[in-house]
Amino acid sequence: MSQFADPEALPAQHVKDSRQMMAALFYEPNDVRYEKTPIPQLGPEEILVRVESALTCGTDVKCYRRGHPVLLKNFPSPFGHEFAGTVAQVYQDENGEGQSRFQVGDRVVAANSAPCYQCFYCGKGQTNLCDNLDLLNGAYAEYIRVPAQIARYNTYQVPDHLPFEVAAFCEPLAVCLHGLAQARVMPGDRVAVMGLGPIGQLMVRAAKLKGAHVTAIARNPQKLALAASFGQADNQVNLSEYNDATRLRQQFTPDGRGFDVVIEAIGLPETWEKALSLVRKGGAVNLFGGCPGGSTVTFDTRRLHYDEIRLVSSFHHTPHHFKAALDLLSTLQVDPRPLITDSLPMARFEAALQRVEAGEAMKIALKNGMLDD
Repeated sequence: MSQFADPEALPAQHVKDSRQMMAALFYEPNDVRYEKTPIPQLGPEEILVRVESALTCGTDVKCYRRGHPVLLKNFPSPFGHEFAGTVAQVYQDENGEGQSRFQVGDRVVAANSAPCYQCFYCGKGQTNLCDNLDLLNGAYAEYIRVPAQIARYNTYQVPDHLPFEVAAFCEPLAVCLHGLAQARVMPGDRVAVMGLGPIGQLMVRAAKLKGAHVTAIARNPQKLALAASFGQADNQVNLSEYNDATRLRQQFTPDGRGFDVVIEAIGLPETWEKALSLVRKGGAVNLFGGCPGGSTVTFDTRRLHYDEIRLVSSFHHTPHHFKAALDLLSTLQVDPRPLITDSLPMARFEAALQRVEAGEAMKIALKNGMLDD
């Protein structure tokens, strides 16, 4: 008998086709197909999750257009990484035995990675930089196999009252919480968030929950209005009207000194440089938005040195921040539903990504079992 659980044994209430599933598979840039593929077989400690809701993400748009050297390696490659769902199967060996924290029917959210807790960086407490970071892709599908490392260290039960599309925000919110920790945002800090896409909006809301006074900065009036209503930003600044950094500092910070913390959530060299012009002496700039590879920036070394500016960056998230994100979502201290522009059937993932790319949507929730119009 195979060491893998028999796909035919999958509970009927969770599986429509016990041999195959529908999934988005990446072949090459601009060629991602929604097609039949075998349901993944499980290894020790792994779980199979029926994806109830997956979210679009800016990273997925970039992967769709350009590919990705880390997330997309074996082709055709599974696609998508923000999701929540229901456990459809847990691993069992030939004797019907297995080890898992979960049972069939559990509502769960899994991170797209988990550290090994054995390597140099894990030993330093920098688990997001783990040498053996186990990355997970494949959320745009009926089912996703959660590897043992992620099932063990970074998968959590979702309360019954929490909608799956809300739970799926754990990953982007966790990234924001890690970013705020890197910048050491404290209660009472004056924080500027530059860029108000989904991540910027979550940054604004999370910083407010930290007790910060938050100024949201962008050029899009609709995004600025959303930062006020969803994020509860104290100030909203349209860069089209405040292109001069000195004027912006003078109007929105005490004595025009500058912000305690500036978070750049756009990812352009020119806005990285502008962020430095907005921070006060002794303040911090989090260069959160990732610029295209090979980009260069120019900083005033006098400011960096004599004004003691702390430049930080932040990558990914940690299990600590992922669990903290779930806690904030479960208590609806962060209710991200205003960031969901629309819900579409999973099969329409490509149209969803194109709408996000065109600026027609913040995030789109992709759902299995949802009928197309």
